[in-house]
Formats: sequence, C-alpha cells, structure tokens
Amino acid sequence: MITKLKELFKSLLLIELLQGLQVTGRYLFARKITVQYPDELTPISNRFRGLHALRRYPNGEERCIACKLCEAVCPAMAITIESDQRDDGTRRTTRYDIDLTKCIFCGFCEESCPVDSIVETRVFDYHGDKKSDLLYTKTMLLAVGDKHEAQIAADRAVDAKFR
Repeated sequence: MITKLKELFKSLLLIELLQGLQVTGRYLFARKITVQYPDELTPISNRFRGLHALRRYPNGEERCIACKLCEAVCPAMAITIESDQRDDGTRRTTRYDIDLTKCIFCGFCEESCPVDSIVETRVFDYHGDKKSDLLYTKTMLLAVGDKHEAQIAADRAVDAKFR
C-alpha cells in the first residue's frame, strides 16, 4: 500500500521527467564536441586501418615478392595475386588486386607480409560511384603508396618504437 502511494506521488510530481531534464540541463551549457567535417578533422591513430597501399623500396622497386601470404590469410578473399619470375630469378607480381567491397579491413594482410609491402594507410575518405571504382589494381595501390609514403614510414617508426 505504501509503495503504491509513493509511486502515485512520484507520477503526480513528474519526478522522472525532472530527472531527465536535469541530465539535459547538465549538457546544455557544456562544451560542444561537434566536428565540422571536412573543414575540421579529428585526430587519427597511427594504427588506423584505412585504404590499402603497396610500398616501394627507396630505390623505387616495389617491395612485394609475390609470396601470396596476404592472399592466403585474407578471410574475405578480397586479394587476388598473379606472379611471374623475372630474368634475374626474383619473383614479382604481375597482378595485385584488392576488392574493397569485400575487404573487412582486418589488417591480416599487413601482418602477414614479410617485407612490409602491403599496408593500410590513414586514408579513410575515399569512395566509389560504381563497384568497379573500389577494385584497386596494382598501379592504383602503388600510387597510393607513393603519395602517402612519408606518413606510412612515420607510422611504422612509431610502431617500431613501442615493440
């Protein structure tokens, strides 16, 4: 009987409503955290997994040795590699495709690469109007790597420091 009286009293005085308004009032005058994208960007971790890139050695030669570990470890089967042997006896890729519509950005390809060839960059603002726009070929991946090499190398240096 007493508990029913208390609940009736609470509902008549709108206690729950006032508690909700108290929470609203607490945040009404607090500092706003809205980011005006694309004019403002939030900080991105050096371990962020965004757009893929293929890296080159300082002499300009591509790093990928066509071991196909990244293709084998990819759980989404988004990577396709074809390779051929060169005149000097080394093996290099003739085709390296990543279908970003399949990719789950898990980072397994990056972890499995023995020569640090395939990496995921901090680039997150890319898009495609058609599915074919998100099929990245070897030349496109090398271009991304060339464009962002300074940032990739800096991120790698920070990671190496904490290992």
